[in-house]
Amino acid sequence: MSADTEQTRPRSSPLPVTKAVVPAAGLGTRFLPATKATPKEMLPIVDKPAIQYVVEEAVAATLRDVLMITGRNKRSIEDHFDRAYELEEALATKGDDERLRSVRESDGLAQMHYVRQGDPRGLGHAVLCAEAHVGDNPFAVLLGDDLIESADLLRRMIEVREEYGGSVVALMEVEPEQVSLYGCAGIEPTDEPDVVTVTDLVEKPAPEQAPSRWAIIGRYVCDPAVFPVLHETPPGRGGEIQLTDALRELARRKPEDGGTVRGVLFRGRRYDTGNKADYIRTVVDFACRRPDLRAELLPWLREFVERQEADRG
Repeated sequence: MSADTEQTRPRSSPLPVTKAVVPAAGLGTRFLPATKATPKEMLPIVDKPAIQYVVEEAVAATLRDVLMITGRNKRSIEDHFDRAYELEEALATKGDDERLRSVRESDGLAQMHYVRQGDPRGLGHAVLCAEAHVGDNPFAVLLGDDLIESADLLRRMIEVREEYGGSVVALMEVEPEQVSLYGCAGIEPTDEPDVVTVTDLVEKPAPEQAPSRWAIIGRYVCDPAVFPVLHETPPGRGGEIQLTDALRELARRKPEDGGTVRGVLFRGRRYDTGNKADYIRTVVDFACRRPDLRAELLPWLREFVERQEADRG
């Protein structure tokens, strides 16, 4: 970034949140060999790729400008959100209107943009890759590993940003033995029961060093003031540039300098598709809610559990 750009950038943007950034450049090593040639974001939750749920959440929260941060071997993500003329023509010829509608759903969801993160160096680095697209606008960050049951959380975070300015993170209370898996926040209450002021952030702390049990989950609304801070943020835990470290710095700054970080306390349902067991639970849960699958699947699941218990006994 040039010195001129640094001087002209507003320290805290009063503009509305209209853009969403979705980091999707990870290698997906936990799901090898399935992710050797298929992006983990394209793994299906029943019959829809996980990444589509994330984009649908952004759109439901009125964010129709979506920037996907991708990497090598991620071209299928772009293809999924594009037209598939030959497939559409084949389905139309067959008169398969239901599948034709499902295929067309994804290409008209949002204004999709893509930029490559050539060298994956952490979430903070992925967010930096969005700088040219985002400019001086506040923006949402949605991690593809986290599926949130509805867009209410993101809508509320945008409301809090509009009310207080600064940046906003989503916080969920976790068990003490889980705090080392997340960035954890030190918090102070506000006059609103679901909103807190973030006073500290620690990336994946040991349980005894965690400032609280309130963990950051994969939703953020960031003021553009985060960009110059990220430029100056050295690699942290794991040798990566951590968004948590940059937000910690912003939490210490004055509001007029883009500072203050608020947290929205989330008590809804969240699905972590970043590990195998939770991914399987997510698929089963989503399938059991589907009218076309539930009647057949639930009796089978009951029988399966009974057989497992009988075999153990």
